[in-house]
This record gives sequence, structure tokens and C-alpha cells, in this order.
Amino acid sequence: MHVIVDLCVIPIGVGTSVGKYVAACQRVLKEAKLTHAMHAYGTTIEGEWDAVMAAVKQCHTQVHAMGAPRVHSTLKVGTRTDKTQSAQDKIDSVNRRLASE
Repeated sequence: MHVIVDLCVIPIGVGTSVGKYVAACQRVLKEAKLTHAMHAYGTTIEGEWDAVMAAVKQCHTQVHAMGAPRVHSTLKVGTRTDKTQSAQDKIDSVNRRLASE
């Protein structure tokens, strides 16, 4: 099943600067060859359910391996069975509506 998720990984107990942990998760997603786009408060990830969830688990594993004693994540998950749709398709749909106004 194809899934689009929005993931925000928050290491706890490592101070206020978390950029290196975000970068580690971005490397995990790149290595997993998943379509992904980082934004200011998380990352949108697209792919098959099992591959995406395995990458989310690997992000947690990597952040713990970097010394974070706790990791809290928010995960929004969306699936469709009526048609194939990418995250960019969703953005384009809204932009078309805005352009027609």
C-alpha cells in the first residue's frame, strides 16, 4: 500500500540544537531511496507502507545511537485506494484552485 506520511522526530535530552539529528534522519531516508521533502517542522515521506515504517524505525534507532536517551515523534499517515496521488499532486491541486481565483 502506498502511503504519504509527515514525520517530525524530536530527540529529548540532547539540548536545544537538533540539526545533526535531523540530518541523520535525512540520510536514513536517502539511503532507503524514499521520496521525501524536508520542511521547517518535519519531513514528508512517500513510498510503500513497510518501507516507510522501516525508515521511521531506523530514524529512531539512529537518533538513539547518537546519544538521545528519548525520542518523541509525531507521525501523520495518509493512504488512498481510489487513485494514485503523490504529495506534489496534492500541492498542485491546491495551487490550481488558487490560480483560478
